[in-house]
Amino acid sequence: MTENPTPVILTELTDDGVMLLTLNRPERHNAWTLEMELLYNELFDRAEADPAVRAVVLTGAGRSFCPGMDMSVLDGASSGANPWPTDKLPPRTRPMSFPKPLVAAVNGACAGIGFNQALMCDVRFAVPDAKFAAAFSARGLVAEDGVSWLLPRLVGYGNASDLLLSSRRITGTEALVMGLVNRLVEPAELLPTAIAYATRLASSASPYAMSLIKRQLADDQSRSFTESRDSAAALLATAKRAPDYREGVRSFIERRQPEFAALGAPPAPETPAVPEVSPMSETASVLQEGASS
Repeated sequence: MTENPTPVILTELTDDGVMLLTLNRPERHNAWTLEMELLYNELFDRAEADPAVRAVVLTGAGRSFCPGMDMSVLDGASSGANPWPTDKLPPRTRPMSFPKPLVAAVNGACAGIGFNQALMCDVRFAVPDAKFAAAFSARGLVAEDGVSWLLPRLVGYGNASDLLLSSRRITGTEALVMGLVNRLVEPAELLPTAIAYATRLASSASPYAMSLIKRQLADDQSRSFTESRDSAAALLATAKRAPDYREGVRSFIERRQPEFAALGAPPAPETPAVPEVSPMSETASVLQEGASS
């Protein structure tokens, strides 16, 4: 009997509801393949549907995150072959529609498709020596998967033009200065730090509220300020009718950790309304504590 081959993406779910996805072709620096893409989309579908998953961390095995498409695929495609059934696959943008927090832990080379997937995460942590590159112009290609829309919104038009036109590599240090990554972490602490951040979101923030905020961040890119404000007012009315609003206020008043329902979980039974807690009342509570101590 032959053993099952090692999956090209490894999964691990922590007790706190953080799903770790590890691109797992370390012998090829986690270069992208069709098998990886199919499993990648499938795993995101599963993570979205599973109430036990509250956040996801994406990283690479070994010394690389993902340097882009496997060169064997690129070689075949550039020779006129059709090894990639693009017309039969969904767009390579699954993270953009994922409603739960998604954190990239960039541990090394991050280029091409890997670059795009990292950009589609909500937050990016990286090691100082990580290497980022769009790489498309150096292969005779255009900016794929909507990265020409996404990158200027992260680093500004000038920096995006530089990275896309030149395909030059930048380190994690320069990426931090540009705003491409949120935080630099030493290699030994990268994954623990990313998981700890995702755990904090999973344990203290409302999954429902975060899903609405992610939708706001995406939709408001093409809206005016007034349209964004009006949309927020409508979403706020919706959020206030949800159980998480009551739980959020109650947990604050009772000085305890909130117990928010997971996305996809059965709705909680109706409970009595709770009073509004304004920023002024929160401040007054803190001042009162200080006066009595």
